[in-house]
Amino acid sequence: MGEGVLTVASPPTGGAGILLAEAGLERRGASLLVAGVRLTEIAERAGTPVYVYNLAVIRQRYAALDAALAGVPHRICFAIKANANLGVLRALARLGAGADIVSGGELARALAAGFPPDRVVFSGVGKSDAELTAAVEAGVGHVHLESAAELAALAAIVERRNRPLRVGIRVNPDVTAETHPYIATGRGGIKFGVPLDQVLPLALEVGRHRRLTLDTLAMHIGSQLLDPRPYREGVERLLDLAAALRAAGVATLEGLDIGGGLGIRYREEAPLAPAALMEAVLPQIRASGLALLLEPGRYLVGSAGMLLTQVLSRKHSGGKDLVIVDAGMNDLVRPSHYQAYHEIVELEARGGAPVPVDVVGPVCETGDFLALDRALPPLERGDRLAVLGAGAYGFVMSSNYNSRPRAAEVIVDRGRWWVARDRESIEDLYRGEHPDPESAEAL
Repeated sequence: MGEGVLTVASPPTGGAGILLAEAGLERRGASLLVAGVRLTEIAERAGTPVYVYNLAVIRQRYAALDAALAGVPHRICFAIKANANLGVLRALARLGAGADIVSGGELARALAAGFPPDRVVFSGVGKSDAELTAAVEAGVGHVHLESAAELAALAAIVERRNRPLRVGIRVNPDVTAETHPYIATGRGGIKFGVPLDQVLPLALEVGRHRRLTLDTLAMHIGSQLLDPRPYREGVERLLDLAAALRAAGVATLEGLDIGGGLGIRYREEAPLAPAALMEAVLPQIRASGLALLLEPGRYLVGSAGMLLTQVLSRKHSGGKDLVIVDAGMNDLVRPSHYQAYHEIVELEARGGAPVPVDVVGPVCETGDFLALDRALPPLERGDRLAVLGAGAYGFVMSSNYNSRPRAAEVIVDRGRWWVARDRESIEDLYRGEHPDPESAEAL
């Protein structure tokens, strides 16, 4: 996720310009616009903090990825965990994307957004019986197995429901990827996937269940990856497994799911272009005769989103200048949780020599910050800022910590914009709570 230790230096103007362009942003005079709409207009009318998503960027990213995969039968399944806004999901469904889900809630969102059930892949390391039942009843395209216990639970459900189901096995390929340790998901000794030496026994067990068909081997090795090497190594291990399964009599394999994880530019990274990824893995996959499934999240939506926030005050403390804004770690946790860098720009440029400041939020935690030692122009109360690269793992990771309502979400498309998710109200914070026995529903 561009994670690493935050430093004092800001990216050069050229780098910031690239980030603006990748988000579909431009300056006209002092004003920052997205798809022809002044962000100041959105901030004034929708309030702050507010997330803004540019659908044009999402469409461009999807088209580029689809073109790169043209050399092999394929399907792109958007990882809903990256951005679950129904307007964003509906736009992707209309492009022909499938959906990668990891919970029953994401299943409901995928269906509400219009994804055909047979284009839904249910991943996730811990699926409850209720979630598996909902997936079977909805007729999802695949459930990716994570363990023998999950297989037993799923087999019982399909028997009771008398419903056939295609399954995959998510393999832990024991591949190390250069990324933040919290988002490295393909190395050994962690909770994700079935270890290599357990895949064949699990595959043979699937074959003993008359309503289950194993047709996919899957992996996900991490997020915000910038090097194709781990993908190539992982694909090689999946193909070795596929050969071993075929030799053992498993004749139903049809596809490889290589997960998502393509990195984007948050600062000065060189993103992993879809063409570079395909150059590394496509020849092997094409030779295998298997179809390719890809589960991108951040690549499709990360650069398309931004978080707008307003300056509340400034202060000087312990030799540091601090800018307090109305967006906090409950709105965007990535800087605090991953030490992630997000470019910050003014909605209305006023000029002035940049000075190092900490951009901090209103939450009662010292770790509540959006940027540390960031060189920004002089800022005063009422000035508005855009935090870039916030389209993935932004709103979906937000919380009500400090009893703060979650932000609104806005979509911009073809010169118009609308509120795609209302800002939560104070009353929403305690709706459904029962402070005494008389107010609680009987169980």
